Amino acid sequence: MSKVYGFPGKRDFFRGDSICSNPKEPSLFLSLGRRVDVYFPPNKKSRVSAPIVFRENLVEPKVVSVEVLPDECLFEILRRLPGNQERSACACVSKRWLNLLSNIRRDELNADEVVLRTVGETVKEEEKEETQTESESDGYLSRILEGKKATDTRLAAISVGTAARGGLGKLLVRGSNTTRGVTDIGLRAVARGCPNLQVLSLWNVPCIGDEGLVEIAKGCPHLEKLDIRHCHSITDRCLVALAKGCPNLTEVTIESCRKVSNEGLQTLAKCCLNLKSVSVKDCPLVGDQGIAGLVSNASFVLTKLKLQGLNVTDLSLAVIGHYGKQVTELVLENLSNVSERGFWVMGNGHGLQKLRSLSVSSCQGVTDLGFDSIAKGCPNLKQLSVRRCSVLSDNGLVSFAKSAVSLEKLHLEECHRVTQYGLFGSIISSRETLKTLSVVNCFGVKDFDSSPPVVPSCESLRSLSIKNCPGFGDSNLVILGKICPRLQNLDLSGLCGITDSGLLPLSESCEDGLTRVNISGCVNLTDEAVTALCRNHGWGLELLNDLDVSNSAVSDLGMAALSRGDHLNLQILSVAGCHISDKSLPALKKLGKSLVGLNLQHCNGISRRSVNRLVEQLWKCDILY
Repeated sequence: MSKVYGFPGKRDFFRGDSICSNPKEPSLFLSLGRRVDVYFPPNKKSRVSAPIVFRENLVEPKVVSVEVLPDECLFEILRRLPGNQERSACACVSKRWLNLLSNIRRDELNADEVVLRTVGETVKEEEKEETQTESESDGYLSRILEGKKATDTRLAAISVGTAARGGLGKLLVRGSNTTRGVTDIGLRAVARGCPNLQVLSLWNVPCIGDEGLVEIAKGCPHLEKLDIRHCHSITDRCLVALAKGCPNLTEVTIESCRKVSNEGLQTLAKCCLNLKSVSVKDCPLVGDQGIAGLVSNASFVLTKLKLQGLNVTDLSLAVIGHYGKQVTELVLENLSNVSERGFWVMGNGHGLQKLRSLSVSSCQGVTDLGFDSIAKGCPNLKQLSVRRCSVLSDNGLVSFAKSAVSLEKLHLEECHRVTQYGLFGSIISSRETLKTLSVVNCFGVKDFDSSPPVVPSCESLRSLSIKNCPGFGDSNLVILGKICPRLQNLDLSGLCGITDSGLLPLSESCEDGLTRVNISGCVNLTDEAVTALCRNHGWGLELLNDLDVSNSAVSDLGMAALSRGDHLNLQILSVAGCHISDKSLPALKKLGKSLVGLNLQHCNGISRRSVNRLVEQLWKCDILY
């Protein structure tokens, strides 16, 4: 060909001279058949983008998809897209494109685009902040993925789709898809697309390992809150990486992570200088070294500490009692290796001067001696919760109440050695500060056989809850009515031993008016109790907004008496399981003027027709039936 046209052929491109004297002459149109003509203009090289197949008299171009490009080439193309909108549109093409886009780091984007976005979007930043504050949770974008929706593909789509607004600020994954759930690939997409992530919560995601969280540590330096539960594959490696890569961590929760040990906790305390809250539960490899290193290194910033189901001993409690200088909330649960000595040393360490809330559950080391030392060593303690501590007795409880001069809230649950003497003794000992008292499932609390001597009143108590204590009876209610005249919230649910004779004197003694009453499960309370509430309080009934008489002996007469309260402003009413019938329909209609919630479950005496009429007429009220 080069000889025919006088072209030597040494170069890739023809130099530009015309091969014919007249470039426009018709002979330049080369006919390939009756239907196809190809024009070869001068001074240009013919470019073919796809193979041409000649078959009979037709030319059929072979379609070649961009999918034939390798990932490396397609990645280079996608990262040069001009903006976030274009990238979001391309992410919808296929999962392959989505995965490639989700793996592009911010520093790998087109340099020109980054400069333009930095200059152009700064002007609009203040306007966007106002819009985001109104529509987003805590001022940043938030997403929650649960169950089947928690997949790598969805995480990749979220990271690419939110990139235009700086990426996610809060991500919560609850559970995982059983067949194609969240893995390290999904977390890597989040790490590369959400550099401003501040809150990360992963619950029951078994396919996540160290690699995914290491990517989070590299790509999300602003992370502040980390919550990992039931992720059995993670180890100390990811915690060390997070501690070094996310120094702004303030809250860390680790639960049921079997491979996490002492090293991870120690590194967190050393590298995260603002670590204020730590919760560790059911991690069998965490022991005294991890807790001691954590508390001692974070001594001046740690305010909340929860230790549950760990293999720690008295040593850990001794370190807490000495180094917990800023701790205000402490939870100790199911520490089977801690003895009485540990609690005694913790109380005498004089380091818990700022402790305000203490919760102890299922710890056999809680004895009368240890409890007394805690009360003396924690002068600012205001809230105490004791659950399933079978060794604690009346003497320890009363001694604690005398020494805890700031105690405002006391909760006892399944402490069967505590009797009515310890209960009333603690009320009297804390009569100047105690505001809330709750006693649940304490079988040692019985009814007084005879009237006790005159005791001083507790003017500060506002809320009283005695639930499911089968030995509690009318005599105790009468005494409570005498010594607690300022009650406003009353919960006596599940007390089968009380009758109208005990509740009537108590209701008469409430001078400030009851705002919440729960007598559900009190099978021996009748309409007379409800009538007494209306009669004794009079104008005060306008304060009553929550009444629960479920599974009691209240009938239509009680409903009629309740509806006759002229000043009644009841909002929540539960009569589930009561012996009421269609005769109560007028009373319920009258009460429904202020009700927002009505429970009629298991009220077999009310017909379906009456319930439907109530639903139509009380359309503002949420009715359960």
